[in-house]
Amino acid sequence: MNSKWLGACTGLALFAVVGALPAPASSEPRPAHALPLGAAGLTETRSTRTLQPGVTLTRIVRGADAPALAWTVEVSIPGGATSPDPDAPPTALKDRASADELAADLQEDGFDARVEEVTTPAVADHAGGTLGWRVRVGQFESQSSGTSERTRLRGAGYAGSVVYTGWDGNPADRGPWRIDVLTIDPDRFRGGLKASHGSDLENREKTSELAAASGATAAVNGGFFVLDPSAGAPGDPAGIGVYDGRLLSEPVNGRPGLVMRDSGRHSAVTRLSWKGRVVGRDASQPLDGIDRVPGLIRNCGGTADDSPTSLPLHDVTCTDSDELVAFTADYGRRTPQGDGLEAVLDARGRVLELRSPRGGPLPAGGSSLQATGTRVAELADLARVGRPLRMEGMLRDGSGRKVSPSPATSIINGGPELVRDGRLHVTPATDGMVQPGNASFYYGWVHKRNPRTFAGVDTAGRTVFVTADGRSTDALGLSIPESAAVARALGLRDAVNLDGGGSTTMVVDKQVINNPSDAAGERPVGDALLILPDRG
Repeated sequence: MNSKWLGACTGLALFAVVGALPAPASSEPRPAHALPLGAAGLTETRSTRTLQPGVTLTRIVRGADAPALAWTVEVSIPGGATSPDPDAPPTALKDRASADELAADLQEDGFDARVEEVTTPAVADHAGGTLGWRVRVGQFESQSSGTSERTRLRGAGYAGSVVYTGWDGNPADRGPWRIDVLTIDPDRFRGGLKASHGSDLENREKTSELAAASGATAAVNGGFFVLDPSAGAPGDPAGIGVYDGRLLSEPVNGRPGLVMRDSGRHSAVTRLSWKGRVVGRDASQPLDGIDRVPGLIRNCGGTADDSPTSLPLHDVTCTDSDELVAFTADYGRRTPQGDGLEAVLDARGRVLELRSPRGGPLPAGGSSLQATGTRVAELADLARVGRPLRMEGMLRDGSGRKVSPSPATSIINGGPELVRDGRLHVTPATDGMVQPGNASFYYGWVHKRNPRTFAGVDTAGRTVFVTADGRSTDALGLSIPESAAVARALGLRDAVNLDGGGSTTMVVDKQVINNPSDAAGERPVGDALLILPDRG
């Protein structure tokens, strides 16, 4: 395997080899069509302004005059009881017999309970159909009335969530929807397009802070990241992260990423996999990951010995007690602490020291390797103080071609795919959003409407970033199938879903222009996509 140093790392060079990605087809942009949301004939307004040459912002409001819908209480076991993730979907769906039994118990206790079947549309890799049955109590004109009923339910020993029925995904709903679209035309764009993780990988920062630090004209939140400290370092990308051409986080193998270049040309959505190794004087050992806490693989998709699976499994943290993980100075001020062995390398890639337990600062320009479990003996055999080590690695796309980011390339993680070659191509099963025995996850994450961020490239080769507000009565949000339909209606040839929910944020001219759904306001995230001003 040939190797190549990436960026300024001369210790553990984070290597990624990849061939040229296909150039976009040359054609005119599709004309604007009404969004395929809700009933036909809804009012829809679009306003567009130019932010800088080659960059436009379009706001689309559909169904602004929609009548209010009812609130209700969904009787459930709240998701995320032991997790700080506010986007954890509730456990709400049951089989018909269990739902009927629960509804009968509620009615006996004096509650207006009903059972509703939940069906979901078929997508590219999921047959759809009946997901399960939900149990709901009452219909209310206001959230506060629903909250009062939930309090009464809790007093009777039941758990539940107050939900707006407009978030259910009923295709006959009349809105409203609020969607913002940033479009970068490479033929007129003279600025820069990049992803940024901020000052380090292990800490979260707001999209607005990342935009301000780079002087960005506009920005949106980026890929999925670790939020729960028990799942790794909060802020660390939960999937691929390439910044300024340097691979700083390995992919969830087989899941899609958004590839961008500084010029705004030849953006692409492609599936990625990675294999790496560390090479010593006489031997080498395979690597499990880059810049993440050893033993914790967020969203899974790692190596064959990971538990419970080596396949992608969204919002699940797989584990592996025997790992060898490379670290760069981009990770943070100190590498993770814990049992095991760490080889600390100087800027030339020579081993300065072996420390156990692992964890601590790195020398200027340096890097390290951390081993746990059975990998400790392997690293001890490989690493000798004063001797050089180097890291080699290879990224490949879904066709098996090598992918080699230049310093002008950024790649962030996402999933599922939404559009491929101009056709709807929604892939929740492939990307780990279909969880065996847990239909409630699909219901909450894929089927129901939420705030969404997605991105892609249109038939004219323009890069497009989209945010859709949600979780309010003023903006219903989008299901994943609806996101795909909107992406195609906007003319995207290829599109991928990015992190959404409370992370969904768009910044323009130093101001957050959408309405982030977290009660605390804008959420700190792992990385962001930045549109930089003209360079000339």
